[in-house]
Amino acid sequence: MTAAQKPVVTVLTAPGEPAPPGIEAIKARAVVRFACDEQTLRETLPGTDVMMVTDFRTDALEAAWPAADNLKWIHATSAGVDALMFPALIDSDVAVTNARGIFDRTIAEYVLCTILMFAKDFPGSIRLQMKREWKHRDTERAEGKQVLVVGAGSIGRQIARLVNAIGLHAHGIARTPRHDDPDFIAVHGNEELYEQLSHADYVVIAAPLTPQTEGLFDARAFAAMKPSARLINIGRGPIVKTEALIQALDAGEIAGAGLDVFEEEPLPADHPLWQRENVIMTAHMAGDFIGWNRALIDQFLENFDRWHKGEDLFNRVNKTLGYAGA
Repeated sequence: MTAAQKPVVTVLTAPGEPAPPGIEAIKARAVVRFACDEQTLRETLPGTDVMMVTDFRTDALEAAWPAADNLKWIHATSAGVDALMFPALIDSDVAVTNARGIFDRTIAEYVLCTILMFAKDFPGSIRLQMKREWKHRDTERAEGKQVLVVGAGSIGRQIARLVNAIGLHAHGIARTPRHDDPDFIAVHGNEELYEQLSHADYVVIAAPLTPQTEGLFDARAFAAMKPSARLINIGRGPIVKTEALIQALDAGEIAGAGLDVFEEEPLPADHPLWQRENVIMTAHMAGDFIGWNRALIDQFLENFDRWHKGEDLFNRVNKTLGYAGA
């Protein structure tokens, strides 16, 4: 096959981000181009057959979309594809796939860790250790508590499996109810959210960001939760209205929050969330494990093999719903 016959793959990274490790493996079968912003994408998109997008916040593709004259498939190296769900792409015939499955187990481990940190008050112990203060106190038992996973997809399922393993009880919220699910006591429909919030000791947001989930956790949602409940968000920041969360924490409507994602990232140093002792925060890293970036490329290469052979792609996103199904 000559170079002119090879498909063209454009890799869209964030500005300043290096080329994804392992992408050179595709060069024997494709012409590889790189872009990092709207201007470079406008230059590289003409003639591009396949795109791999590593910047999950990018708006460059929407801005450069008129230059996409031959695009057939876009792969996002993230579970969330909200930045790609602009009207022109949704209405096109271009297939979209995501990184479903890569981060599921690691995110579930993060959630389990956060639950146990709350139950055993590890933030309090670390603060005491930093002050060299010996202070015995009693902590909670995690066993028997109810965990409500909002977004009972592949990540939610892994969360349910891990929390069940230590004696917690997992319920789920999803678009379609499932009352015979092997990993959840029950998966309730979206319309049951507020009723189920009233029963949960830990509420875990594992849903994608869509028009239906944006701002879902507002004052009404927090008012529905138990005063002893904790919120854990490993989905997307805009699913939670930050001001409503702060008000709920201050009013004692909920007992705490574990946050890996935020409406504004990076979180400003003067943000009031930093000052709250009942809030555990990390820098959008719940799913990132040592070697994750190479695992993402390996997944893309596997799907590229399928595309190159004319086979069905896996992890195909339903562009109307904004996420990949089973």
